[in-house]
Amino acid sequence: MLVVMEKGASEEAIMKVSEKLEERGFVVHLTRGVERTIVAGVGDPTRGTDSSIEAIDGVDRVIGIMTPYKLASREFQAEDTVIEIGDVTIGGKEIQIMAGPCAVESRGQALEIAHIVKNAGAKIMRGGAYKPRTSPYDFQGLGEDGLKILKEAGETYGLKIITEVMEPGAVEMVAHYSDILQIGSRSMQNFPLLKKVSEIDKPVLLKRGLSATIGEWIMAAEYILSGGNRKVMLCERGIRTFESFTRNTLDLSAVAAAKQLTHLPVIVDPSHATGKWRLVNPMALAGITAGADGLIIEVHPRPSEALCDGSQSLTEENFNKLLAKIKQVANAVDREI
Repeated sequence: MLVVMEKGASEEAIMKVSEKLEERGFVVHLTRGVERTIVAGVGDPTRGTDSSIEAIDGVDRVIGIMTPYKLASREFQAEDTVIEIGDVTIGGKEIQIMAGPCAVESRGQALEIAHIVKNAGAKIMRGGAYKPRTSPYDFQGLGEDGLKILKEAGETYGLKIITEVMEPGAVEMVAHYSDILQIGSRSMQNFPLLKKVSEIDKPVLLKRGLSATIGEWIMAAEYILSGGNRKVMLCERGIRTFESFTRNTLDLSAVAAAKQLTHLPVIVDPSHATGKWRLVNPMALAGITAGADGLIIEVHPRPSEALCDGSQSLTEENFNKLLAKIKQVANAVDREI
């Protein structure tokens, strides 16, 4: 339930409401806005509301949250969440581009791509140190050595780093080297992993599962939010359908739906969604018009030599062309880059 406090409600009143909810077995989350404070009680919905809470001085009204995802819902927070990472903001007016290779292959490769990303005007570099591959014989990443290379590349060129974490035991190490932790589509419902990243003070990008519904995707985000980490981003990366021409099917309606249902930033991954570099640019632009707050794009100086996903990677030239187009589309939808 949501307990909306009156404007100017005292700290004593807020604490009294919080204690009342905790007594009834709810986990309390406070949201302090410019005008009002909201006390959210998250837990078993069958407990219902309590008229004694409404009688407390300073309480404006009590609202039952109807959606199964409480903290991610617009009912809990009407305004968009804006995540700040140093001087980079995600979820505000500025569209953020996360770009880089599918996998870190070597120090030289990572530094070369970081230079490309920086020169193009992007602020976040992506790259995989641990790669969950369909085949056990494919390149699995460089592990911690890859994380060290990513950190060096980020520090050298002033870029924030996003990379994937695959298991709970690796969360602290990955968080040490990176600025944003990515939960891959195959790990969307790895609940021990979701609970672990909920305990850290780092932004988390949660990719939608291959066959997950929008509701399941948001409920996975709820695991992270309920554990205390409010810095969650959703990523639409394509879902599995009967279509075989593209690697996956980019669900643009999910972008608009997630923005309507939640206050969380939404990122689009046109690279994994299509699997074809020629389709990345048009789908990236479509994602922006659908309301995405950012894009995560694979870039490689020599895609034919890439150890992972070369067919969907953009060259430096094509990446620069895309960013020029994004600026035009961003202006058209009252955003900026």
